[in-house]
Amino acid sequence: MTDCEFAYIYLLAQDYLKYVLQIPQPGTGPSKTSRVLQNVAFSVQKEVEKNLKPCLDNFDVVSIDTARIIFHQVMEKEFEDGIINWGRIVTIFAFGGVLIKKLLRERINPDVDTYKEISYFVAEFITNNTADWIKQNGGWENGFVKKFEPKSGWLNFLEVIGKVCEILLLLKQYY
Repeated sequence: MTDCEFAYIYLLAQDYLKYVLQIPQPGTGPSKTSRVLQNVAFSVQKEVEKNLKPCLDNFDVVSIDTARIIFHQVMEKEFEDGIINWGRIVTIFAFGGVLIKKLLRERINPDVDTYKEISYFVAEFITNNTADWIKQNGGWENGFVKKFEPKSGWLNFLEVIGKVCEILLLLKQYY
């Protein structure tokens, strides 16, 4: 992926984490892709937080470094089978949202720009591990948006929820 493509994914991750943290987005607001991602990933994230609260309560995220380590452990396990799909990509963003909320609850002095640091390693993982698949599957607008626009229905949402459950089972193994 080019620097431009990384920058696009980094912006999607920032938009998503600002949405999770309810940080106002001045100007024209997020792109259509960001809005679709926000709706799908946030729904997934809420389900994860509700259904796996005891598991999530058992691990501490007290620094960006801790968040990065946990993120990479879970993502490496999630993608070790080599299977990539939009549902798994959505869970990357959703898991970033889970981590930032935990970090900001548990950190003594949270930094206002913490979402940028988490966005960076989320975008870096997506760029390094799924870039070719994203291109081959229509990219963000012609692949992701078309699959997850509200008119796409509940089947896609259920597919993503299944992938989230897989990630959380992996998380339980570590914590």
